[in-house]
Amino acid sequence: MRCPFCQNMDTDVMDTRRLNDGDSTRRRRKCRACQRRFTTYERMELGLMVVKKSGEREPYDREKIVRGVYTACYRRPVSTQRIEQLVNEVEMLLRSHESREVSSSEIGDLVMQHLRELDEVAYIRFASVYLSFEDIGRLREAVEELMQQKQKQNSGVLTHERRHTE
Repeated sequence: MRCPFCQNMDTDVMDTRRLNDGDSTRRRRKCRACQRRFTTYERMELGLMVVKKSGEREPYDREKIVRGVYTACYRRPVSTQRIEQLVNEVEMLLRSHESREVSSSEIGDLVMQHLRELDEVAYIRFASVYLSFEDIGRLREAVEELMQQKQKQNSGVLTHERRHTE
């Protein structure tokens, strides 16, 4: 592995840890030339082709999802670890996909479902880009839908709690 600091190819692995139920591996490395340490990650390649709205196909790129979720979660109380977990959950669902092709809209829908549960503001931010809201009215509708769903969930919890306390 090439050292990112001095470009030397001679490095030692200091520590190896399996992550995400063995789906990825984290390695701490030390360069023999400059003695600096760095971290590398190995992940299983999905081997999926993404079919875009235009019909164009491109290889699946995890980093596109990561960047989109990080952008949506900017300055929100969401940890890096939780973002990685969300992306891993989406990838796990994609891995179970029967076809080797998946539409970009299916990936976007999965990300939106997970963001809705994680952080409502991040969900709206992601949705505003992903769904290409054309005006403030459509954005307002999305916020109102989210609020209605939350009210339904809360009223269901209250109804359930009332039954058990009576």
